[in-house]
Amino acid sequence: MSDLLNELHPQALRIAALLRARGEKVAVADGATGGLIAATLLTVPGALDFFVGGGVVYSFRARDVLFALPREAYKGMRGASDDYALLQARAIRDNLGAEWGLAESGSVGGSTHPSGAPAGRSVAALTGAEGEFTRLLETGSNDRIANMAAFTRNALALLEDALAK
Repeated sequence: MSDLLNELHPQALRIAALLRARGEKVAVADGATGGLIAATLLTVPGALDFFVGGGVVYSFRARDVLFALPREAYKGMRGASDDYALLQARAIRDNLGAEWGLAESGSVGGSTHPSGAPAGRSVAALTGAEGEFTRLLETGSNDRIANMAAFTRNALALLEDALAK
């Protein structure tokens, strides 16, 4: 993991600079990334300036607690989809009082995803005052660890790209 964090640290520094320049903060809902999005942002000294917090949403219980949404809010949605990830991005942003909410929902492989999403599929979603954005990644791989890293890269790229506009 330290190799991945070292690789992504320069990107985290760029994201931090963009958020600090705007006076804005982000909240993160890690899914299949298992906390790697938040961990990457926390490699930046003084991260409290731009990072509110978040959580790993890996069970229905965690989802219920972190997002505080009724189960009906998810009706008709499947994991690893645009609408599901956007709902999570909005909820984490609102519940933690940030300007931006970043969420990832995916299927890393090695086991069957509850919604039937294929291994290697991830949707990163970002919501903020400037709009809502999603980015789909399909690696086609069942390599759990490689997918976690790829999904993290995808989500961070979405955040950086939106902030740099």
